[in-house]
Order: sequence, then structure tokens, then C-alpha cells
Amino acid sequence: MGKFARWIGCLLLLAGLPVLAAGCAGKPAAGRMADGGPDRTRITIFANLHTEEVPDPRIEERVEELTNVDLEIHWIPDGSYDEKVNAAIVTGSLPHALFLKNAASLQDFRDEMRSGMFWEIGSRLHRYPNLSRLKPDMLRHLSVDGRIYGLYQERPLSRQGVIYRKDWADRLGLKAPESIGDLYEMLWRFTHDDPDGNGLDDTIGLADRGDLVYGAFKTVGSYHGVPNGWGEKDGMLLPEFMFEEYIDTMRFFRKLHEEGLINRNFPVTGKVDQQALLTRGTAGVYIGAMGDVITLQAKLRETDPDAELDVVNRIAGPHGYRIWAGEGYGTAVLFPRASNRTEAELDAVLSLFDRLMSAELANLLYWGIEGRHYEVRNGKAYISGDVGLTTKEVKPYNALLVGGRDTIPGLLKPEFGLAVRAKAERLIEDNAAFAVHDPTTALDSPTRNERGEWLRRIIDDATWQFILGMIDEEGFRRAVDRWREEGGDRIIREINEAHRRSSDGHGTPP
Repeated sequence: MGKFARWIGCLLLLAGLPVLAAGCAGKPAAGRMADGGPDRTRITIFANLHTEEVPDPRIEERVEELTNVDLEIHWIPDGSYDEKVNAAIVTGSLPHALFLKNAASLQDFRDEMRSGMFWEIGSRLHRYPNLSRLKPDMLRHLSVDGRIYGLYQERPLSRQGVIYRKDWADRLGLKAPESIGDLYEMLWRFTHDDPDGNGLDDTIGLADRGDLVYGAFKTVGSYHGVPNGWGEKDGMLLPEFMFEEYIDTMRFFRKLHEEGLINRNFPVTGKVDQQALLTRGTAGVYIGAMGDVITLQAKLRETDPDAELDVVNRIAGPHGYRIWAGEGYGTAVLFPRASNRTEAELDAVLSLFDRLMSAELANLLYWGIEGRHYEVRNGKAYISGDVGLTTKEVKPYNALLVGGRDTIPGLLKPEFGLAVRAKAERLIEDNAAFAVHDPTTALDSPTRNERGEWLRRIIDDATWQFILGMIDEEGFRRAVDRWREEGGDRIIREINEAHRRSSDGHGTPP
């Protein structure tokens, strides 16, 4: 698990560079307690923190009051999340509920699910009125050998797009990018043509981070025509890095790096620092989740009240419009047996998540406290106050919500006061028209389960080395050959055999 995070952590340690420790905040121990009233069950949760600060506890306290549960939430920064989870596994200190870093992380836990590290919960969900509304098809994506181990957070198929400084573009006479060439031109001019008008050479085009999936690389790869994970070539399914379009994408990022159009330390930059490059006026383009525009705009205007962001999703490449799609969920939450030692303890944790899917608690986690963070207008939630306050106090708690609008009937829909945020939502829906799916999502490969994470590090390592100019194309192809020799060819064979069985109706994917 944690393919890139563990690789980059080792790289930093070998290089003798400092590694930031994961931070967490919470109460000391799990168990039962009395606060001068009824006993409260303590439940520990690992949650991924995408903001700079641990949130104000008032929403957590409101949840505790409504559920009679004493929450111990460990807020772990996104950049060190996998390391913290790995350490908890090694030391036997996993929480009652473990949110994975993202949907891609689920693949790395299949063997742990088979080994019995986590509870199978699919057979229990019918006991809970709200959890029983979760979609069976989506739950099957979380299954191993037909057994369901996790709950999911609903997500659109693809949120990916380009957020850029419209005020900079207007000043330089640039329109919204419509092609890869337009995008490159914007990055070049944002770097070299003094877009902020201060007469200094102090801007760059793109702010990126050390994540080949949720950073800019995979999205720009879609523009170039890279398959989503795996693609078909000559009647076979092959991994994305065996396609020429993957090489083209690496060439693009190598060019950006060589020409200084991207933050030079992006392979070791986390999401918070990546966003800070945009919000502090250093970078002009952010490629990632378009919904981030509301947070980025609010922070940006703290330092530059005249700044304006815009979003675009249709970037034409050699194969037209393409964008990689997820599975329709953002992450999953698993329930370790070491922490939930009995069925009664597991029931207490599942009951909490069932309550969190009620309209009252779901709106609290998603929108915050009515009157402080939002108000209801025309039956929709409108962020009426300080957007920055909502970002600090509410956004982290979005990570605790399971299900979503399709499965929580009372979850309020948004009424956007910020036009660019409303536009981002429209473009997210538009992405579904040209989304590219991973054809291997439901296919199993024993070798991939056993060695896929380690083998993927070979490719990730070589990708970063190529982008940074440490190896050439022949060096990258040698890395692919090594991947094939050390188990990759077996993965290709097993994936294609599973695909044939599925296509012939002789096997049911998990």
C-alpha cells in the first residue's frame, strides 16, 4: 500500500533530507467512559486531512452529542497518510475505522482483507436502515472474492480539470486553453511574461505535487490519450505505461521541468504546499479536482482581492476529449479486527456510520452548522458566511461521510453563490460524456495482488527519473522490461485470462 508515498519516503531518507512527521489530534484511548452522564463508546478513526490545520472541534462535539459516541479522530496530513497507516499496521495500533487514502489504495489491501485483518461486513449491512441503501454494484467494487469489506464515499466519475488565474490570462490576452498546445502556451507565458504585472521574475505556470495519479500527471496523460490504468492493444489488455502516449506525457512533463514552467521540487511537494503556490500568487495553473476552486479562490483573495480563477475541462488531444474516470467512489473505510475485537464492538462502529448517513448528521458533516456555515435557500444549502471559515471548520469533516446524494435522501444540494464553483460542478457532470474507464477494475490477478505494489514502484521510479532527466527513453524501456521479467508478464497473462472469463460469462468478477 502507499506505492508512491513509501517510495518517496525511502528516497528522502536515502538522500538525507528531512521528512515531515504525520500529525494527529484526538483523545488518548479507545474504550468506554463516563462524563457525568451515560457511558459513551469511544471510537477511533483515521481520517485524511487535506487542509493546513486540524479543524475546530465544534462539529465533532455536535456529532458526539447526537450519537452519544466519544470520537477520537486522528487527522493525518495527506502527504504522510500512507506512512502513518503502515506504521499502525506494524505496531498493531489501527483504529476502529480506517479510511483509505483514496480509491486507488483499495487494490493494495486485498491480501490483508483475505488474511482476515478486516471484518467482512456485506452480510451485516441489511441490519442498518441507512447503510442498507448503499449501492450493491458499488459495494462489489470494494469486495474481494465476493466478500464485501468496506463502505464507500460517493464521487462523480471524474472531477479532473484545469483551474487557472483568469485575471492573469486576461492581462496577457490569453483565452481559456482548449488544447494541449494552448495549455503549454499558458504555462510558458505565466512563467515568462510577468502575468502579475509586478516587474519581477517570480511566477511559474504550473503548481504540481508528488502524486502520479491525483496530481497533474494522470490528467495530462488523459489529454495525450493514455489509457486509464490499462488499455487494449492488438487484442490484449496492457498496462498504461506500455503505450506510446505514456512516453509522450513524460516528455511533456520533462519539458515543463527543463524549462522551469513547474515548481522544481514537485516530486516531493504535498497537496497543501501545491495549493499554497497558487493561493500565494506564485503559480497560475492547478490541475486536479475542479471543485477545489472554491477553497483556492477564497485563500487567493486573502492576499489578492482582485484575483479571479476559472475552470476548464475540455482539453483536446490527439484522440479528442478524454479524461480518466474513477469507480464512482472517492475512498473506502475498513474495520480492523484487532480494534473491533467482538461483533458487539463492530456493531457499535457500524451503528455510528449508519447514524452519520442520517440527513441531520450528513448535512452537519458536509455543510457544517446551519446559521454559522450555511443557510438554506430554496431548499438548497448556500454558504452564506466566510468561505475560509467553512474550509477550516467543515471541509475536513467531509472525509467522514459515507454514501452521498444518491443514497442519503435528505442531503442538501448546493446553491452556489460563487459562479466559478457552479461552473465547476457543471463541468464535472460534463466529464462523464468522455470519461475513460479502467477495464481491469473488477478483474483479479493473484500476482498483482501479491507483487503489484512493489512492481509498480519500478515504473513510478522510472517515470520520475525520466521527468527529472536522470534517464532517457531507453532507460525507461529497460525499467518496463524489468517490470515484465519480475512478474509483470504474469500479471498481464492473469488479467487477460480474467477478462476472457468475464467476457465469456464463465466467471464473476469480485
